[in-house]
Parts: sequence; C-alpha cells; structure tokens
Amino acid sequence: MSPLQVVGQVVTLRRAGAYHRIVLTAPGIAAQVRPGHFVALAVGGAQTSMLLRRAFSVHRAGSRENGQGSGRGSDTVELVFAVHGRGTAWLAARRTGDAVDVVGPLGRPFALPREPVSCVLVGGGYGSAPLFALAEGLRERGCGVHMVLGAASQDRLFGVVEAKHLSETLDVTTDDGSTGRRGIVSDVLPDVIAATGGEVVYACGPMGMLAAVARIAGQSGAASQCAVEESMACGIGVCMTCVLPVVGDDGVTRMVRSCVEGPVFRGDRVRWDAVGTVPADALGAPALEGGHR
Repeated sequence: MSPLQVVGQVVTLRRAGAYHRIVLTAPGIAAQVRPGHFVALAVGGAQTSMLLRRAFSVHRAGSRENGQGSGRGSDTVELVFAVHGRGTAWLAARRTGDAVDVVGPLGRPFALPREPVSCVLVGGGYGSAPLFALAEGLRERGCGVHMVLGAASQDRLFGVVEAKHLSETLDVTTDDGSTGRRGIVSDVLPDVIAATGGEVVYACGPMGMLAAVARIAGQSGAASQCAVEESMACGIGVCMTCVLPVVGDDGVTRMVRSCVEGPVFRGDRVRWDAVGTVPADALGAPALEGGHR
C-alpha cells in the first residue's frame, strides 16, 4: 500500500464523552485502510507555526471500493481524539466543510488469524478506537470476539454501546468505579482469557496497559498484538523520534520505528521495561566508557 496525501474536508465533528469524533473525506486513502492503520493530519492552517503533523488511529473507514465504513458517505475516515495541545485544539474547532490535509494510510495494521479462534480485544480510553473495525473483520472470519474496555472514568470510556453489538462478551473497568468494575483492564483480563479460551489478544491504549496485557497474554499461553502509542513527529519513518526496542526473529534487539515497523507489534517482542531507552545490548547501541557495552 502506498500512502497518499490528500486535502480532505470535514463531514462531521461531534463530542463523544470526553473525546471528539471527526469524519473527514479522504479519497483514495479510505479504500486502503485496515484496522490498526493511522493517518497524519496537518494542523493549524496554512500560516501556522505548527509544522509537525498529528497522528491518529483510524476508527472507521468507508469507500466506494469496499462498501464498508462509517456509513457517513464514501471515501471517509473517522477519527477519535482528545484535546491535549494546540494541534488537537485546532482540530476540535473545525467546522463542516473545512479543509484538512491528510496523509495515509500509515503503519502496519493488525494481522488476522488464518483460522477461526477466540480473540480478546482490549482497549484503554479512546485508544480502543481501532478495535471495532478489527472486531468486524474477526467476526467475518468466524472468530469469537470478546472485548475488555477500560478508562479512568465513565466519560473517558469509548465505544461501550458499539462493543455490546460486536462482541460476545464485554467487560468494562473504570479506575474510579463510575461504571463497570472498579479497577483496570489487567485486573479482569486473566479471567476473560481463561473463560473464553482466548488464543489471540489484541490491544490498543497507553503503553503501561499494553505492557500488562502482553505479560498476561504470555502467561496465559495466548499470542498478543499491541498497537503502541509513541509520539510521532513525521509518521513516515524519517525522524526516528518514535523508536522502541523490539526483539527480532533472530533474537537481536533493534530500535525500530513505531510509525513504519509498527504501530502494531507482537506483544512478546517489545521490551516494555526498556521503552524510552536504548538498551545496552541493542544492535548499534552506543558503546559504554572503556569500549564495552
């Protein structure tokens, strides 16, 4: 798949609890999107000093070619985001018909099982956005779909109603106990995997949550795929700001780019305890004083 750059238009923008949902026209991009892909948006307008794009996972995509997606018209992508700074504040202030420059699809999407298996999908906050299209794809392959959604509070959960329609079972957790079970997703995940016979665990959300999910999946004998949340300055593999340590098939740790080799990685291959660092044993790591690593 070759990423495209198009100038899209805002179709709709509305609130979803603590978040915003935006639908953009993206001709040529939507047809290529698979669950786990992301797009990078230019923010701030033509005269802005904000030069870096903002990366967003795709919640839904619709196109004339595949006939799927948000149901809001052909050739559209739907994104979910929270306002964290000037870039997302600018995006939240858009109106219907406003132009937004879009590059995508970007990254490596989720891999679907070749045979029908029981799958557990785990999402944290609005990080759960890509899981719903994934759930549909899994169901089309005859896989069992079970979902676990968590957030700090009820208003920071995303997609609970949608999850009820797409999954055979749904467990909800909130840190403050405002809805569902008080606690975090890792509190319930071992029991969910055991009860459903989960063989593959898919996860999207904060890095700490992903580390816990990967660990629990491994302990339960399940494979895991995690869509990481790393800051991306370019989204196309040039700037090297989103690297993290990942173990390859040969057992060697390499610093790989989340935006190109990811954002989806096998959970058992990411060295979660070393994220944000360059491990001394990573290929190409700087030599320590004295010439030794």
